Amino acid sequence: MPLPELLAILMVVAVCGLLMAGYPVALTLGGVSLAFALIGHALGAMDLALLGALPARIFGVMTNTTLLAIPLFIFMGVMLERSAIAEDLLETMGRLFGSLPGGLGISVVLVGVLLAAAKGVVGATVVTIALVTLPTMLRHGYDPRLAAGTVAATATLAQVMPPATVLVLLGDQLNNAFQAAQLTAGNFAPESVSVGDLFASAIVPALMLVALYILFLVAVAVLRPSAVPAIAPEPGAPAGVALALKLGRVMVAPVALIVVVLGSILLGLATPTEAAAVGAVGAILLAALRVDGAPRWPALLCVAAFAALLALRAVFDTRAVLGFGLALVLMLALAVGLVFALAQVARAGFLAATLTKTTQMTAMIFLILIGATLFSLVFRGLGGDDMVHHALSDLPGGASGAILAVMLAMFLLGFVMDAFEIIFVVVPIVAPPLLLMGANPIWLGIMMAVNLQTSYMHPPLGPTLFFLRGVAPPEITTRHIYVGIIPFVLIQLFALVVLWFVPGLATALPRMLNGG
Repeated sequence: MPLPELLAILMVVAVCGLLMAGYPVALTLGGVSLAFALIGHALGAMDLALLGALPARIFGVMTNTTLLAIPLFIFMGVMLERSAIAEDLLETMGRLFGSLPGGLGISVVLVGVLLAAAKGVVGATVVTIALVTLPTMLRHGYDPRLAAGTVAATATLAQVMPPATVLVLLGDQLNNAFQAAQLTAGNFAPESVSVGDLFASAIVPALMLVALYILFLVAVAVLRPSAVPAIAPEPGAPAGVALALKLGRVMVAPVALIVVVLGSILLGLATPTEAAAVGAVGAILLAALRVDGAPRWPALLCVAAFAALLALRAVFDTRAVLGFGLALVLMLALAVGLVFALAQVARAGFLAATLTKTTQMTAMIFLILIGATLFSLVFRGLGGDDMVHHALSDLPGGASGAILAVMLAMFLLGFVMDAFEIIFVVVPIVAPPLLLMGANPIWLGIMMAVNLQTSYMHPPLGPTLFFLRGVAPPEITTRHIYVGIIPFVLIQLFALVVLWFVPGLATALPRMLNGG
């Protein structure tokens, strides 16, 4: 084996070993890459002048408008978490379905869908659901393993349910890989893969996972009803029509926010970054409405002004004098309402905590991205790209065999790396050769997303397991969590098999929205 390729393999092994030893991800990627660049230069296997491309690459990351959606979606999710909307949803939904065996578990899954679509952040979702539902499920006699597994699996829906931050990052990396593959093939007017396409393609697979989770809980209720007992209604609690009306009132705000954010992206009315900004403002308004004793007019003024702006844009030419004047007045009203709503949220203590958490998560993601950029640069400098391309091309089965090998490798890497690391390190290396071999980029992206979803529940480094362990009641042990996730990981792998044989589940909706 040539020396550069041997160094590339040793670099990957060194990164995995240090990550398993507990070293920080971003610093490990950057430090190991620099060390092997120096070793390669000393042995004549690499020219250090290649590192001159690093500043331009980092500048490209920082100025990427698509990635600007990341802090905005994180802000939206954390703000919704602070405003405690999830608690009302879970309580009301639990009462609606709790009288049925397994009903509380089904309620957790259904609410998890809304939270996943509204928050887009796994950590925020798992903490919210676990704190609210786990004590209730245990108090009513649920099997602790099933309770922990249900909460963990439901929370990871935030990774595949748009507008998941993981989908934004994966869409950006796949777009880069798709364009690189087309340029390599001689197409100098390459097509692109948008984050909106990936959002559209993720909806049906995500809902399929939800349906499979519910079917599993129904099967448990039939075969082992003692593990998921029904809940006796509380005296004086609303029931029947009153309960349904309360559920409607609780759901209307988060559902409206989801429809506005996702609908604007899927219909092509806004880019993911623009929709993320709307979602962040919507989360602020919802939080302001939940501040005790605060007037409601700022949030209502913002909503009315925004609706009027949409109507104005449909009826008038906003470039004309009259349309421009009306739009200016409505924008001023929107700004005034938003300033007062922000003041209410700040006084309630929501804003500072949300900004702190958003800054921490955004800095973590971008620091990993910068470290991974250096890693991929050195890996390419050592000839690793060509080595991977030849290895995948030589596998039996052609493109199918190569994709299967990559899916297996990503699944196994989930035991030592989380989704962000795999997206930044592995996808840029393996995606271009797979796309050159004819893989559909949208289908490949969703296969990777569902596969990466399992990385959040892999022992020993699955982030969901750590989040859940940190907030779970003492009655739930680490063993309960690890055993409880097994059936849900198997369900996710079954969903991968279904997507393999029925790729239209991922490609039909984006094709329809694009007029194909």
